[in-house]
Amino acid sequence: MSTPASTLAGATAVTAADLIGTARSTLLAPFDLERSHLDQVFGMLGAHRIDYADLYFQHQCSEAWSLEEGIVKSGSFNIEQGVGVRAIQGDKTAFAYSDEISLPALEAAARATRAIASQGQSQIVRAQPALVPAPLYTARNPQGSLSDTEKVKLLERLESYARAEDGRVSQVMAHIASTHEVVLVMRNDGHMAADVRPLVRVSVTVIMQDGDRREQGSSGGGGRFDYGYFTDAVLRDYAARAVHQARVNLDARPAPAGTMSVVLGPGWPGILLHEAIGHGLEGDFNRKGSSAFAGRIGQQVAAKGVTVVDDGTLPNRRGSLTVDDEGNPTRCTTLIEDGKLVGYMQDSLNARLMGVAPTGNGRRESFAHLPMPRMTNTYMLNGDREPEEIIRSVKKGLYAVNFGGGQVDITSGKFVFSGAEVYMIENGKVTYPVKGATLIGNGPDALTRVSMIGNDMALDSGVGTCGKEGQSVPVGVGQPTLRIDGLTVGGTA
Repeated sequence: MSTPASTLAGATAVTAADLIGTARSTLLAPFDLERSHLDQVFGMLGAHRIDYADLYFQHQCSEAWSLEEGIVKSGSFNIEQGVGVRAIQGDKTAFAYSDEISLPALEAAARATRAIASQGQSQIVRAQPALVPAPLYTARNPQGSLSDTEKVKLLERLESYARAEDGRVSQVMAHIASTHEVVLVMRNDGHMAADVRPLVRVSVTVIMQDGDRREQGSSGGGGRFDYGYFTDAVLRDYAARAVHQARVNLDARPAPAGTMSVVLGPGWPGILLHEAIGHGLEGDFNRKGSSAFAGRIGQQVAAKGVTVVDDGTLPNRRGSLTVDDEGNPTRCTTLIEDGKLVGYMQDSLNARLMGVAPTGNGRRESFAHLPMPRMTNTYMLNGDREPEEIIRSVKKGLYAVNFGGGQVDITSGKFVFSGAEVYMIENGKVTYPVKGATLIGNGPDALTRVSMIGNDMALDSGVGTCGKEGQSVPVGVGQPTLRIDGLTVGGTA
């Protein structure tokens, strides 16, 4: 989906200096914290031999509203703030956090990190402060873009659009949510970075009933802007997509089982790419040798033509960040180029231990969590085939337009994904929908089986959330239409 020009204009009007000012006034000034106080904390951390230390301040306000059967079923508003203190020596990390922002709390957290103090020869690294890029999104708080009454009306319109799509819609659940986050990162090398991060999301789930059969469909979207993005046209599109998915599944036949060619549609089906290989390309798994891609830089790991990137610099996208949670600018990192493995996603710790540069992929759920290498917006670049040509090339197989849940084992690369909207392909034509299709395979192996790549790359609508080691962060995915041969399909037929 495109982003309104006004939203983009709002994002470019904010400078990095403005963000630092906002962060200071939100996170330091109310608690009488001066730069000298923070230098004092770093002095405590540096009294022992460490390689790296940082302070991560965060203030976040969030809200959520849910409507079901025309009634507001739930509403919430939360404010969280605090600071995390981290010190690293070698491959050891000490971390403490407090939901109280004050000099005594900072000093107590700094004392708690002394557990990794070393009497060895490690020294504090004095790097040059990095240049902070221009913000990728507006700094405005989305929660003020609509009144509470207008938020409820938005949900009511979304419900009415869904019911108008098909008389068989028996139930509609609509949801909106937003966060506004201010972060400040200070490092022992003198680098300071700040970010102000808006995030909104709208979703709708419908249940359709035809006789005794009931099916569900879902849709939605969002990004780093405010509620003004959700015009009537956008809401109608979400409603139509959700109802279409439920309608398709009402008419679906049992899915066949066996080994066959599978065509993945553009956009959200990139979640398979995210899960099946994305996590395996994160630096920590590769440093520890637990990824199927460990030690394979420069090797052919995918079919020719397959190029995969992780790009945190896309304006207004759900997975984008102006700076990561270690204060490093995000970037577009090429992971696989024309089938060859060329890079991993790195945070500062794993980059230093692997002797490479950070890629701006250090992410954490909150001040109470440690950063680790995480994806931002991960997608496959375009090929040169028309989507219709790819469909025509399949004699018998499946066309997967949308996915539900999935699981992956990072070490082996094995994955299982359930289809939410899947069709049969027979003699080069999409024929009837099928239900109960499960894709089973191995991520690295599946990449070698990509035989055709479309020219219609699309990103998802802004709904992705990624979990890793108990932490959840917003992400984006995308891909063009793909043909993958020899995938195992678990079906119900």
